[in-house]
Amino acid sequence: MYKIILLIDFAEEYSKGLLRGIARYSREHGPWIFCRMPLYQRETIGIKGILEWALEWEADGIIGQLYNDPQIDLIVNAGIPVIAQDFKERFTNLPNITGNHYEAGVMGADYFLKKGFKNFAFYGFSDIVWSRERAEGFEDTVKNAGHDVHYFEHRMSRTGELWFYKPSSLSHWLKSLPKPIALMACDDNQGQHITEACRHSGIRIPEEVAVLGVDNDEMICEFSDPPLSSIGQDAEKGGYDTAKLLHQMMEKGTAQFYDVIVNPTQVITRQSTDIYATNDDDIATSLKFIHQNIEKNLQVDDVVKQVPLSRRALEKRFQQMTGLPVYKYIFNLRMEKFTTRLLETEMSVFEIAMDLGFTDSKNIARQFRLLKGCTPLEYRKRYRPGK
Repeated sequence: MYKIILLIDFAEEYSKGLLRGIARYSREHGPWIFCRMPLYQRETIGIKGILEWALEWEADGIIGQLYNDPQIDLIVNAGIPVIAQDFKERFTNLPNITGNHYEAGVMGADYFLKKGFKNFAFYGFSDIVWSRERAEGFEDTVKNAGHDVHYFEHRMSRTGELWFYKPSSLSHWLKSLPKPIALMACDDNQGQHITEACRHSGIRIPEEVAVLGVDNDEMICEFSDPPLSSIGQDAEKGGYDTAKLLHQMMEKGTAQFYDVIVNPTQVITRQSTDIYATNDDDIATSLKFIHQNIEKNLQVDDVVKQVPLSRRALEKRFQQMTGLPVYKYIFNLRMEKFTTRLLETEMSVFEIAMDLGFTDSKNIARQFRLLKGCTPLEYRKRYRPGK
């Protein structure tokens, strides 16, 4: 029965997802014995203290946040399998639980571009890998669409510092941005910083600034005013894959290892982005109608009936605004809803297809494979292992 030390923050939703995946793997292949060390204790005893504790307890493996401590070689050289939940930068001498951060930035930019935004901003940390790579994905996608990104970066503050509630360089920056603007924050904590700063500066969300976070930490998102939209991540699968890798390292040695990649899944829309950035009232009406009726068997003619335009005129203005013809926009939105249902419900592919107005479940499965590179059931299994 393997003994595992967990140096993971139990308070964050992302970490809870990792822990759920680790626990499920343990149930299937263990059980393992777990022992966790609180953050304050880790900071007090340091890497040397963690190693002494691990040796005394005869731990078989360690998973956790190691804050890029250069003394980590002490644990590596002791031969104890260890997997790091990367913080500032990835380790090169041991495996990391990391993420497809660039893709999360791409996903955020695509989401805002589909809503018709022309102004974009990113808020995060240039000296932290997960923030920097999300910014890169966001900026590359926005620039490919012909737009620029406004940046505001700051260093990590102490938890007790509530500087974002007061007039600050952040509030001055927010006031100076062109409006309306789509702003992606590097995570949900920073997204809530933005919503608080906007509220105290009299900036309307989402009318003037639409705000998107990452991690879908529901507690943070719901406490935000207004509730914060966010990009979900498949942390539970990441935890499951981490435990699987640790198992291999404990049984076969630590010479061969690889990073565990946590992928973004989808954007969860809440009030902070519930808007379409266009001064064209007819296109705004069309977009609102599409989003409100996407679960019906919606056709282009249904959209045309909502505005005083011919089909040809609507198609032309719609494509100028969104970059897509009306039918393609409807299809893409349905596929987003289809993907969300795969991950969040136990409904069959046929049931989901019928619910979203697709008349041919076999055809939707084929189209899904072209879009995602796998079948709907393979996708569900990949991102919801064991379910």
